Amino acid sequence: MSSQLRDFLEIPYDQLEELNLEARAQRLRRVPADTIREERMRYLSDEKRIKAVTVCFSDLEGRLHMLDYDKKFLLKSADNLTFDGSSIRGFSVQSESDLRLAIDWPAFYWLPADIFGPGKVLVFGEVRAHDGSPYEADLRTRLRTYTADLFEREGLTCHVASEIEGFLFQGRNAEQHYRDTGEFKFVSTGGYYHSLPGDPLRTFIDSCAEAQRAMGFANEKDHPEVAPSQFEMNYSYTEASVAADQILLYKLICRQVASRLDMTASFLPKPVTGINGNGMHTNISVARGEENLFHDPQGEEQLSPFAWSFVDRILHSAQDLCLVLNSSVNAYRRLDPHFEAPNEIKASAVDRGAMIRIPIGNSRSARIEVRAIAPDANPYLAIYTLLRTGLEGHTPSSHLRAGGETLPDNIYDAIARFRESALMASLLGVDVRDKYADLKLTVADRCPRKLGTLIKRAEVQFHHEVTNQYLWSRF
Repeated sequence: MSSQLRDFLEIPYDQLEELNLEARAQRLRRVPADTIREERMRYLSDEKRIKAVTVCFSDLEGRLHMLDYDKKFLLKSADNLTFDGSSIRGFSVQSESDLRLAIDWPAFYWLPADIFGPGKVLVFGEVRAHDGSPYEADLRTRLRTYTADLFEREGLTCHVASEIEGFLFQGRNAEQHYRDTGEFKFVSTGGYYHSLPGDPLRTFIDSCAEAQRAMGFANEKDHPEVAPSQFEMNYSYTEASVAADQILLYKLICRQVASRLDMTASFLPKPVTGINGNGMHTNISVARGEENLFHDPQGEEQLSPFAWSFVDRILHSAQDLCLVLNSSVNAYRRLDPHFEAPNEIKASAVDRGAMIRIPIGNSRSARIEVRAIAPDANPYLAIYTLLRTGLEGHTPSSHLRAGGETLPDNIYDAIARFRESALMASLLGVDVRDKYADLKLTVADRCPRKLGTLIKRAEVQFHHEVTNQYLWSRF
């Protein structure tokens, strides 16, 4: 069909940024959802150039699922959207498969048309059970509800910023083809900060950063990372539930841009033997109004007793949390002390092998940095459990700050600790805890029990973010 016959929505990047920043500001001001719902539905009805609304949700393992609804259908049926939950790993069983999707209207994004196609907007959805109640395995709803309750009860706002590393490889679908090729091909071998303007890695980074800025990410800096073909694009901290959404959008943007460049953006924790892996260092602070409760100019490392209590609780429960933060077989290759791996259960301002680092900060930026987290973790699950553990976990002891213990070096030990954890049962419920552990065991059993030193095909092929249903079914 001739493009002259079509007139779909295409918004310049500067206007996209204004629209998305204002939408984010509405979320942060906690404008009532009903008010925003009315505003968005009126906009969709009036804007004739929109053809479809992409509704996103996350499964228990953190995969992003997307459904495109015709705009006119969505406007008529927004209160009665359903999908087959039995087809989503970790969701409902076949005998009770119908689940509902509720639109989270404040989590609304205008998309760059050159990357996602013209005439589309995106909104996050929340999974509901058959009777309309929140679905227990939807951790996005849990995180949003928990942080909203914290604000209502105590006036607390949890701030999060994640530093997400990834690799750029030659060719589309390089992860799915790894079964046949047995290798990933770098697009650049320059390393940290070394990438000339216009080369493939820099072109990719620039394109992603422009898209993120247009989608209201409030960019800070971007650069090639230490390993060959590795990248990182940093953006400002924000409220925890918004930050978790941005993690999935960050990876979606990177994958989409890479595909359009005939490349693959990979967030496997350790896709290549012998070089640094990918991390997702997650910075956390808690505020009441304009006051950063983690800051104390007279405190140790200028952190408050409240912040140190938060740190101590996480260190105390580090073994229980490990599977949440390192959720794949491949993630345990990254926890290798030869490659700046943060596998030590300790807190330090200078030691990058520490699970928690204390960055230099002031009254605005004082925070903790959880380093022992891989980019393939479910962001909603990880942030939810870190916040609840740090604020409500077992009575802390400061003796763990100095170190002496390490995180598990394989997924089987992490699964065992997670499955036995009373803390995880109390945070997630026994059913969700066990369902998550079962999912991880299923993948682990498809992979070599002994990791060895070389990356194995199975740990890529059966990774939860490498969606290849054909290969999964052929096991």
